[in-house]
Amino acid sequence: MNQKEVSELRRRWRPEKNAVSRIYGCFVNSSREIVSDLDESLGTMPEEEADKYLGLLKKALSGALGKNLIDIIFSTQQVMDSEEHRLLSALRSSALKDGQARSSFYRKVIDSLDMGDSSYLLLMACDSYDVPRRGRDGDIQADSSENVFTYLLCCVCPVKPGKAELSYFPGDNEFHYAAGQVVSPPELGFLFPAFDGRTANIYNALFYSRKADEIHQEFIDAVFHTEPPMSAAEQREAFQGALSEALEDTFSMEVARTIHECLTDRLARHREEKSPEPPVLTADDVGAVLLDCAVPRERLDAFRRSWEERFGPGAVLNPANLVDAGKFEVKTAQASVSVSPDCSYLVEARTIDGKRYLLIPAEETVEVNGQAVKLDSSADHP
Repeated sequence: MNQKEVSELRRRWRPEKNAVSRIYGCFVNSSREIVSDLDESLGTMPEEEADKYLGLLKKALSGALGKNLIDIIFSTQQVMDSEEHRLLSALRSSALKDGQARSSFYRKVIDSLDMGDSSYLLLMACDSYDVPRRGRDGDIQADSSENVFTYLLCCVCPVKPGKAELSYFPGDNEFHYAAGQVVSPPELGFLFPAFDGRTANIYNALFYSRKADEIHQEFIDAVFHTEPPMSAAEQREAFQGALSEALEDTFSMEVARTIHECLTDRLARHREEKSPEPPVLTADDVGAVLLDCAVPRERLDAFRRSWEERFGPGAVLNPANLVDAGKFEVKTAQASVSVSPDCSYLVEARTIDGKRYLLIPAEETVEVNGQAVKLDSSADHP
């Protein structure tokens, strides 16, 4: 799925836009017991309550593609005959009305998902989207339909104790000091099937993780039974490992700076182009940067081998997962220096009197603990 397709579905998760009739789910305590089963008509709910449920589900379509939103790919064999695909398909074809299928899915999630000591609310809804055609100019033609896209949206929301307050209880006609249970934004979720080319792709699902470095692989394995994808944090660590291992002593600050600049430039150009597809990076792209840095040919070959070992042959990565585009950071055992990527050239490594230093020009205001100070001019070298 690309960003336009995700955004198109996100816009549906308002009461007046979607075709959701009921909200399903269950409240699970920290002992993995179902405390309450949810089967509520959206139409009979108070408007504020319906908005809250839809808002939580909508969160499972938020974040960056390739980082918070990850493609799950089923094999042809799984689609033809597998327990996990049959269950998801049964949930979809029945619009979640099949109680036995829902119970089987709840049990699969509860038995596998590790939420620590937290209780959680598992929410599910089914929507049928009468997909309008797009004209040659890209505008949606609301009066012309291409197909009906029926899909499931699921999310898992931690439930945490709220702040204790003095509240009125109408049933008792009394005030009591008590703390309620508060539903937090979802930790994870998924869309099935994927909305590729603005139509259903039963070979894919779109998985959501609020934390890019914690994708709950146990959930992916149980629900989709596919090889868990690498998280953004794992991709960055593997990328850094490939560079360090292959370049060894040729991996200088200048090489690191150049790679960082090239990747952040690529991300900036992608934002300017407003492409709905996520940005991509290949081993050859990085190799071209290393070649410009005069890295020896044998080191380039070593990097490509290391890339393939870590990511697989022909792997294509999102550069947003490999660098922090908002800062350039240099660390030593005693200190760290962080500057805007646009100013990374200001950080200079130099050897003075036999000692190595990191130098940064201090021509403008200097602050210490938030207060402007004057540098001692007597410390200047003649």
